[in-house]
Amino acid sequence: MNAVEICHLYISMGHNFVGHHGLEPDTHPVIEVAEIECVAGRGIRGDRYFDFKDDYKGQITFFSLEVFGELCSAMQLQGCSPALARRNVITRGVDLNKLIGLEFDIQGVRFFGMEECRPCYWMDRAFAAGAQEFLKGRGGLRAKILCDGILRSTARRIEMQSSERAIASPFARERTG
Repeated sequence: MNAVEICHLYISMGHNFVGHHGLEPDTHPVIEVAEIECVAGRGIRGDRYFDFKDDYKGQITFFSLEVFGELCSAMQLQGCSPALARRNVITRGVDLNKLIGLEFDIQGVRFFGMEECRPCYWMDRAFAAGAQEFLKGRGGLRAKILCDGILRSTARRIEMQSSERAIASPFARERTG
């Protein structure tokens, strides 16, 4: 596997969409962090899915920055953050679907790619109408954490506008069109 760049790392303390079918989503922010602590079999310390369920298949989630760029272009979105996808690790330089069913290593931490992180109808609300359909087959990757370790953002520079301030809400974004 080629070197994977970690462009952004995100955690959230609460669920905005899980358990909210037919209701308004919650407003727990997604917080961008410089590093995350991966705990084997349990998840990311400080994230909403830490110790969520025994043997949970989505202990950590990955999303491609390239796919995010394609989504923004197709939906004519400007000024939104990949945090709106509510995935933990935003990558560049890897086809995440090719990691399904495989063990892989990033920055010395081992993972097992479980399945696509299938987009749900909330993606239309978080991004724009049509986002769920656009993301089918490329919604990211759910994985199990196989060994403890720290992942660090390799982005040389993370620019945060004062309005974002490392927090993304599905209700705070700009659209064109």
